[in-house]
Amino acid sequence: MEKNTGKIKRRSQFSITCRRLVSSKTALIGLIIIAIMIFIVIFGDLIAPYDPMTPSVTLAKQGPSLTHPFGTDHLGRDILSRVLVGAKYSLILGIIPVLIDTVLGTIIGSAVAYVGGWIDNVVMRIMDIINSVPSLLLCIVVSAALGPGFVNTIIAMCIGGIPKVARLARASVLGIRQMEYLEASESVNCSKARMMFKHIIPNSLSPIIVHSTMGIGGHIQTVATLSFIGLGIQPPTPEWGAMLSDARTYVLNFPYMCFFPGLMIAIVVIAFNWVGDGLRDALDPKLKK
Repeated sequence: MEKNTGKIKRRSQFSITCRRLVSSKTALIGLIIIAIMIFIVIFGDLIAPYDPMTPSVTLAKQGPSLTHPFGTDHLGRDILSRVLVGAKYSLILGIIPVLIDTVLGTIIGSAVAYVGGWIDNVVMRIMDIINSVPSLLLCIVVSAALGPGFVNTIIAMCIGGIPKVARLARASVLGIRQMEYLEASESVNCSKARMMFKHIIPNSLSPIIVHSTMGIGGHIQTVATLSFIGLGIQPPTPEWGAMLSDARTYVLNFPYMCFFPGLMIAIVVIAFNWVGDGLRDALDPKLKK
């Protein structure tokens, strides 16, 4: 009976959070946009009307029309097709580093907060040193050292992201480390590993989830920035930042080449920020009855 009661309680809390999230109009709009973008990521290659990689000199620099709704770039490639196919690069490079940051940062921050002592001091001082360097500058330095590319871009963003999550996780764990249910677990000889993954981490995830959701938008901007300056995804891959880099020479005479990739970046970043705001409100303990 106790196990069933616990499962029902967890499910009801999850449903309450979901209802609070969708009750926010901006969060709901953000979720719809993200759902559409996930569909584009999965089926972008199929729904793209043209081959995004094939140039055509005769079609170069054509403005938006019924045939090419977003126009064509300086090589005659259809911009709509490149935007649709490029969504998978921008979103995947925005989501994967956040997942890695969240998992590693949560484990590191929770572990050092629970253990405490000199281990906590040493690890967190290292995190402070990394955090003292601006995130974008650190990404640029690491990308320049490793070279451009998909994997190297992920590594560059993770190095700057893990310390932020670790510090947030540490603060959350310090707030619950003296809770009575942890003392009860220790009294029945519960192992430290079980206490960590069964009790401590699950109860400290709310602020981490909000941070990670809003961090996806920031990572998408960072990916676009690295590609724009030539340190991220390289042309002719149709990543949105790389498309902006290709089009910057023509921004005065053919502004549509920059407008549509930039618009997609803005829409996706705003959508994730809206969802993050909605999650923050839904998970705020002050709102719980």
